[in-house]
Amino acid sequence: MAKTALITGVSGQDGSYLAELLLDKGYEVHGVVRRSSSVTRSRLDHLQSENLEDLHLHYGDLGDPLGLVRIIDRYGPDEVYNLAAQSHVAISFQQPEYTGDVTGVGAMRLLEAMRVAGSEARFYQASSSELYGSTPPPQSEVTPFHPRSPYAVAKLYAFWATVNYRESYGMHASNGILFNHESPRRGENFVTRKITRGVADIVHGKATELRLGNLDAKRDWGFAGDYVEGMWLMLQQGTPDDYVLATGEAHSVREFCEIAFGHAGLDWEQYVVVDPEFFRPAEVDYLLGDPTKARTELSWKPTTSFEQLVTMMVDADLAAG
Repeated sequence: MAKTALITGVSGQDGSYLAELLLDKGYEVHGVVRRSSSVTRSRLDHLQSENLEDLHLHYGDLGDPLGLVRIIDRYGPDEVYNLAAQSHVAISFQQPEYTGDVTGVGAMRLLEAMRVAGSEARFYQASSSELYGSTPPPQSEVTPFHPRSPYAVAKLYAFWATVNYRESYGMHASNGILFNHESPRRGENFVTRKITRGVADIVHGKATELRLGNLDAKRDWGFAGDYVEGMWLMLQQGTPDDYVLATGEAHSVREFCEIAFGHAGLDWEQYVVVDPEFFRPAEVDYLLGDPTKARTELSWKPTTSFEQLVTMMVDADLAAG
């Protein structure tokens, strides 16, 4: 009998890749989507056309606990992946309370919904490298957290809520502390996609410059398609735990620009303008993950290099026009 998975945030970058992975593994996938005036499910279009019998979308919201109980009770998932969040760091400074409610308390609502419904599903919480903030690299599962944004603070709440429900109720609940992971499906307001979309716009004559913030910020960047396999592997373990998923390499925003523009035959320095408007109130300068535990215990490792990731994203945006 096929396993059933429930994914919140299924229409996002990670949700769409995870849905693909689980469908390929023979799962029946139920995705939770928010009702909005404009339908934003383009990342799922190909899946809905190919797997109509195995992919099911349901309206729901992490702000609606009773609705979550109903979905869990009705479909009885074997695995629950909480990927829903207000996930943009810069926007979290503009909407701190909303970010805290959805990204932080929303995770607890989902855990409580599972408890109330009597669910024995295994639970995955999408934690973030932003938890580490200003803590010096490299960062691992035992590194102290020092969040530097409302988003990171909300993720810290969700992280400890997951640990608390695991310890209090014996739930198979795990945190995946994922470092930056990108793809052609990344939202256009994230810096990596902003860069690759900017390159395409310049090549196609739609723009003459690209305005960015801190070019010296370093991140551990990987491919989202690799990281969703790590999420799945966490829920296949006999004992729940928390794991860092990362490449173990850090690159600056400047390096990302160099490769992206260079791939299109352009000199980035002729087009990139540093704009103070895009600096954060509290900067996170250097995130570098230590994925030793995931590599050892999950047999997980990324397969896409930094340069492959950047050029993949540039090619996709160039092709999109």
